[in-house]
Order: sequence, then structure tokens, then C-alpha cells
Amino acid sequence: MSFLQAFFAGMFLANGVPHFVKGVMGQTHMTPFKRVSDAYTNVVWGFVNFVFGVLILGFSSDTGRVNQPTGMSFWVFALGVFVMAMMAAWLFSNPKARLPWHKD
Repeated sequence: MSFLQAFFAGMFLANGVPHFVKGVMGQTHMTPFKRVSDAYTNVVWGFVNFVFGVLILGFSSDTGRVNQPTGMSFWVFALGVFVMAMMAAWLFSNPKARLPWHKD
């Protein structure tokens, strides 16, 4: 597994967590689609992020299981999780947060 794969897998998996949790709790949350997206959109967006994260990690052809980052790839994966978590914390701690293409 390349470091780039590990990093982006970590970012996608970390990004899926707040969207999925907020959606499951029935709360609104910002998505790339709208500044305030409903719970259903957040569940779907969180799930899509999980799927992309797992696809980036890849599957072992021998066992059919998802590859796990090991060695240095694990630390790069963890860095991807940390970077996305910090970016989300920074963005969502602002009550007027919006992405550049949101018009609201």
C-alpha cells in the first residue's frame, strides 16, 4: 500500500464519522451539497466516505478482507485521520461555517 493511499483512506474514513453520526442522530450537518443538509443526506454522505475509504485501502486477493495499513503505512493512515479530524474541528467550530461553493 502506498503512503498516498493510506493517507487518503484515513481522510475519507475520518470524514465519514461526523456525517454518519449526525445523520443517525437525526441532526442536520454541512455536506458538500448544502450548508445545512438533512439527516438522510448525511447518512448517505458518511456511508459514501466509508465506502471510498475502504476501496482506497483495497482488498486482499488471498483472503477477501480489507488490507490493513502496517508499518509506516499505518502511521501515514493515522496522519490522514488526524489531518481530516483537525480540518473538520476547525471548520465546524465556526457557527457560520460554509464551503466556498455554498451560497447560503
